[in-house]
Amino acid sequence: MADAAQALFDVDDYVAFVGLQAETALRSLAGAHPYDAPDGQVSLLASQDVIADNLVSHLQERLRVAGVEVLEARLAHLAYAPEVAQTMLRRQQAAAVVAARQTLVAGAVGMVHEALDQLTASGLVELDDEKKAAMVNNLMVVLVSEETTHPIVNAGTQYG
Repeated sequence: MADAAQALFDVDDYVAFVGLQAETALRSLAGAHPYDAPDGQVSLLASQDVIADNLVSHLQERLRVAGVEVLEARLAHLAYAPEVAQTMLRRQQAAAVVAARQTLVAGAVGMVHEALDQLTASGLVELDDEKKAAMVNNLMVVLVSEETTHPIVNAGTQYG
């Protein structure tokens, strides 16, 4: 329970004091958590209930001296300076590109593995380690390349 009598001696301007403490608590909270984070991590965007509980705790701790009891606090709107927002957007785009690349490579590796298994099982061709490496290289280039690939017709043998 807040001690209102003691608060009269400790705080002169309640409105200014509450405003300052609220801003300080928000800055502390925003600095302690990323705006967006991978699954499972606390972030300002995805963990609104956890953030609200933390904000109430921070505010209550700071405002107790003023005799204020904090019942609820939530972030209704969160805006960053344009240069910070631009940096965050670049980071999100980079993370999306990396995730897409990882998916492409994983799919391509599976396809190459399956192709080699089927060729070996069918007995259509016999591939030594060097020929397998060349085939893996060619298939991976075709499957993960962002540019259109162009076939090369080999009139002779590659090894002869």
